Amino acid sequence: MAEKMIEVRWHGRGGQGAKTAALLFAEAVLTTGKYIQAFPEYGPERMGAPVRSFNRVSEEPITIHSDIINPEYVIILDPSLIDSVPVTDGVDRVGKVIVNTSFSALDVAQKLGIFASQVYVVNASKIAVETIGSDIPNTPMLGALVKVIGTLDINGVLEDTKVKLTAKFRHKPEVIEGNLASIKRAFDEVTN
Repeated sequence: MAEKMIEVRWHGRGGQGAKTAALLFAEAVLTTGKYIQAFPEYGPERMGAPVRSFNRVSEEPITIHSDIINPEYVIILDPSLIDSVPVTDGVDRVGKVIVNTSFSALDVAQKLGIFASQVYVVNASKIAVETIGSDIPNTPMLGALVKVIGTLDINGVLEDTKVKLTAKFRHKPEVIEGNLASIKRAFDEVTN
């Protein structure tokens, strides 16, 4: 494995945008000159079914082509998955878990059975409803991930995401602006 590789695992439900968030994250990181991978795990892709997506980021070419077993970062788009999916599998004592929830990091850590210092929380659903108009928490969670990683420039991520969203939603500026606002708010509001 290349040195300084960051491995990320996204947990969500079909329709929440876990795959899209992993792709947006990868594309934003790619503009910084790093090597990236973004890929979903395919299974029963139906609305509401548990899904996973993955990212790898490295300063060196990435030669691994497998699932991520020991992620440094786990993003949980839907907190109900905590009760039904082993979301912390492979997370060691220094791994970070970012959860879309209104509960405190301490409450979530106790439920997950990990240290509170490993847990970051943000109410991405509330942010999404207030900025985008629907409960699709993927872009807010992207902002939270950028903050928790700490080595990525939020302005660069926002600019790259704006370019990608403009290509897809150029006739819907409210969608573009709402998603950018959600990323920035979650970046500012994620807590440990």
